[in-house]
Amino acid sequence: MIKKIFQINKDIFEKENFFLFYGLNEGLKSEKISELLLNIDKTNIYKYEENQVLNNTIQFLDQILTKSLFEEKKFILINRGTDKLLKIIEEIVEKRIEDISILVNSGPLEKKSKLRNFFEKQKKMICVPFYEDNNETLSNLAKNFFIKNNISISQSNINLIIDKCNGDRGNLNNELNKIMLYSLDKKQINTEKLLKLTNLIENHSISQLIDNCLAKNMKSTIKILNENRFETSDCIIITRTFLIKAKKLLALLNEFEKNKNIDITLSTAKPPIFWKDKDIIKKQLFKWESRNLKSLIYRLNEIEHLIKKNIGNSINFITNFILKEASENSNN
Repeated sequence: MIKKIFQINKDIFEKENFFLFYGLNEGLKSEKISELLLNIDKTNIYKYEENQVLNNTIQFLDQILTKSLFEEKKFILINRGTDKLLKIIEEIVEKRIEDISILVNSGPLEKKSKLRNFFEKQKKMICVPFYEDNNETLSNLAKNFFIKNNISISQSNINLIIDKCNGDRGNLNNELNKIMLYSLDKKQINTEKLLKLTNLIENHSISQLIDNCLAKNMKSTIKILNENRFETSDCIIITRTFLIKAKKLLALLNEFEKNKNIDITLSTAKPPIFWKDKDIIKKQLFKWESRNLKSLIYRLNEIEHLIKKNIGNSINFITNFILKEASENSNN
């Protein structure tokens, strides 16, 4: 029998014996399972991975079918379930045992899945799909979190978090927890800090791409673009990271124009520049003038606005923008 998430509560969980939760939304599944098991004695909860059940089937069946005189109802949770579990579930169903509940937690299951079909067609078995959260749902969860914790953050930065959660509130909760720890003594989150806190620059490709573009290194820029498959959701991150790096470079360039000593400029920079980044930043400083960097920052704001209005073409917009910036006054 197919049920919706909101229909599954403590009463139905205690009344029925067999449940299948499946889908991509691991965060929502985790929340619902925790809610259902909250008031159950932990000594009556047994958790297994599917491979544990399959590799020790006889021992598994003995353990769940054997009941002590003083033992209450057993709750069995089997994680990462697949069609391989079907025969074991069928065997347990045939025995008509009343004092156990089994919840199979699965990933996405196709319509032709034998396990899914079995749960959907049986009247006394509950099958619950957990679809991905949409951006509106995740955005509302994030807004409520920031309001509750009195943290100041812009809507555009909330959108930045949502874009990388892939429709899973579990991913969202992980990122919000990081922000929560940071905000214990700071109640405002800017874009630069957000990128660091949430690991939105999850590989160095975006950072390297922008560094080489700012250094006018056309060959390396093209190579990075060819070797990485950037997605639509990466485009805002690229523009934000580009903007942060451009502003930092402008501050360094203003200082360099004052003291005329590039080594002093780099060694006294705040925050400090890592030694591995100094060579590429030196190249950047020799490639730019203050007025050109200010113009770049203005154009970055324009390209971000353009991307937001035409998200379907965002990859083309940002790629063309980067190639144009890298090619101007390029020596290679």
